[in-house]
Amino acid sequence: MASTQQLKSRIRSVKSTKQITKAMQMVAASKMRRAQEADKAAEPYTHAANELLTYFASQGVTAQHPLFQARKIDTRLLIVVASDKGLAGAYNSNIAKTYINELRDDKKNNVKTKSIAVGRKASQYATRLNHTDILGVYENLPDSPGSSELHAILDTAIKNFTNGDVDAVDVIYTKFISGMVQQVIVKRILPAGFEETEVSTEISSALYEPSVEEVLNGVTYRLVSAQIFQALLDARASEHSMRMMAMKNATDNASELADDLTLEMNKARQSAITQELAEISGGVEALSE
Repeated sequence: MASTQQLKSRIRSVKSTKQITKAMQMVAASKMRRAQEADKAAEPYTHAANELLTYFASQGVTAQHPLFQARKIDTRLLIVVASDKGLAGAYNSNIAKTYINELRDDKKNNVKTKSIAVGRKASQYATRLNHTDILGVYENLPDSPGSSELHAILDTAIKNFTNGDVDAVDVIYTKFISGMVQQVIVKRILPAGFEETEVSTEISSALYEPSVEEVLNGVTYRLVSAQIFQALLDARASEHSMRMMAMKNATDNASELADDLTLEMNKARQSAITQELAEISGGVEALSE
C-alpha cells in the first residue's frame, strides 16, 4: 500500500488535472454555443439560394451550366475537415476512418483521388498516405472562416472541376445534429446540386438583370460557397461539442479517482493509527510485567 504522503501527492495532482479539464469543458461549451448560433445564421442564405435555383431549374436554364454538368467520375476531390487540436474524443479519428474508407472505395473503383485538408489533424494523416494528391492545406481557421480562407478552398474546387481535372467534389465533415449527436457525412457539392423547395411569388415574378444566366452564375457560385461554409460551421460546432463531452468525462473520472484515493489514504491513515495503538498497548503491557 502506498504511503499517506504519496497518496496526498497523487490526490493534489488529480485535483489539479480536474481543474484544467473543468476549465476546458466550460470554454468548449461557450465556443459550441457561438458555433451553433453562426450555423443557424447561415441557414436562411442557403434556403434563398435553393429557392432561386429551384425556379431557374423549372425554367430549364441550369441544364447547360458547367457547374451542374455530371460526368463519369475518373478523378474525385475530397475536402477533409478535421480540427487543429486534439482532446475532442473520437472527432478526428471518425473523420480519418471515413476518409480512408473513401480512398479505398476510389481505389477499388479505379478512381484517382485528390484532397484538400482543412485542419492540422486532417493534414497530418492526409500527407502520410500514398494514394492521394494534396491540393491544399488550411490550418488554424477561425470558428467563422473569413472570405479569404473560404474562397481559397472554393476557387480551388471550382477551378479543378470546370477544367476537368476532377469530375466530382465531396466534403467529409462532421454534421452537428445536437449537443449529444454528431455524424460524419460525405456531401457532394460539385456537380452542383440543390434542394428543391417552394418558390415564392417574389422569386417567380422578379426581373433578373443583366440576365438570368448572369444571375445563375452568381447564385450557383454562392450556393457552393454556402455549402462549404455550412460544412465548416457544422464541423466546428461538432468539434466543440465533442471536446466539451470529452472534458466532462475527464472531469468526472478525475472526481471519482480523487474520491478513491482519498478513501485509500483514510484507510492507510487508519491502519497506521491502529498500528501505533497496538505498539503503545504492547509497550504498556511490557512495562507492567
